[in-house]
Amino acid sequence: MLAWLSANWGNIVILGVIALVLVAIVISRIRAKRAGKSTCSCGCGGCAMQGVCHAPKEQQNPQNNAEQ
Repeated sequence: MLAWLSANWGNIVILGVIALVLVAIVISRIRAKRAGKSTCSCGCGGCAMQGVCHAPKEQQNPQNNAEQ
């Protein structure tokens, strides 16, 4: 086992760095989603599909409309 680790330590380090980068990206996306940010990071102002992919706030939660 020790011989295998010493022969492959470079690959193990590179895979570890790649794994950390992927985890950081996933965490970043989760935080952005919870904060209500766009998934593409550029906002919807200049998007040709801005009226289609996101419904207005009144239509997103019909329970709030029924309570008012």
